Amino acid sequence: MALRPGHEAVVRVAVATLWSRPEAVRPVDAPALARRTDIPGWVSGLTAEQRVGDCVLSQLLLGERVLVEEVRPDGWARLIAVEQPAARLDPRGYPGWLPVDQLTEPADAVAPHPALVVAATTTTLHATPGGPVVLPGVVLGTRLAGAGPVRAGWRPVRVAGHDGPLWVADAEVTVAPTGSPRPTEVLAVASRLRDVVYLWGGVSAYGIDCSGLVHLAWRRFGVRLPRDAGDQAAATSPVPLGDERPGDLYFFARPGRPVHHIGIVTTRPGGDRRMLHACYTQRRVLEEALPAERAATLVGVHRVLR
Repeated sequence: MALRPGHEAVVRVAVATLWSRPEAVRPVDAPALARRTDIPGWVSGLTAEQRVGDCVLSQLLLGERVLVEEVRPDGWARLIAVEQPAARLDPRGYPGWLPVDQLTEPADAVAPHPALVVAATTTTLHATPGGPVVLPGVVLGTRLAGAGPVRAGWRPVRVAGHDGPLWVADAEVTVAPTGSPRPTEVLAVASRLRDVVYLWGGVSAYGIDCSGLVHLAWRRFGVRLPRDAGDQAAATSPVPLGDERPGDLYFFARPGRPVHHIGIVTTRPGGDRRMLHACYTQRRVLEEALPAERAATLVGVHRVLR
């Protein structure tokens, strides 16, 4: 497609990686740059140190909207990820760079069918019910536009960049919720990502960081929290330490420094403080009691109020 600055586009791959700049990509990043991305293959090919480089800013899911700012002749687009609030960086959303081939024009609006969201950790989209795979690696929290009734356990969905419907297993999607989820429901979704590897900027079931885990878990329920931990702190409501409940959020900062880490509370008031988080030092998502070094930097507990 011919992207135009000032116009919206949408992500056409299962998971697109948002880069700090085109020149920051490394040879090992090729699977994440392709027209048909291979995010699990990319993440598995990275060393532990390569997974925490600052070249990756965030990730965008299939169908996510962006505002195009600039298109370069070498096939890169500078854009704003408008569905990932980032007030400290840009009031419109998260800025960064994507390959043009991973974007397409938004789909035209059609007669309404139930909006769907991927409830499985990962799923695939097929050309026909149970037929050839068109889009592998579609992840939890991805929004899909319903395109008709269920047929033999398969749902048709509309995907931008594809002329006809694609098909997803009905058991792996659910009607997109419209009400406010219970924090424990969000915690249950986040807990399914336990042992996913730590990936700086990651927002998927293949690799994720601390604020990405929180963003994605709430996104599954249609709640658009900011992308970064500091903005998440600003967008949520503090509660007194000692009154935290499962599903609340712990925030961490060193003296005189901004918030640098976030975790999801897993224990009830009165017990030892525990959290589920994407841990930089252990390079994976885990649930644990707060180690001494974490407890020393705990600056507050917040609640998502809707």
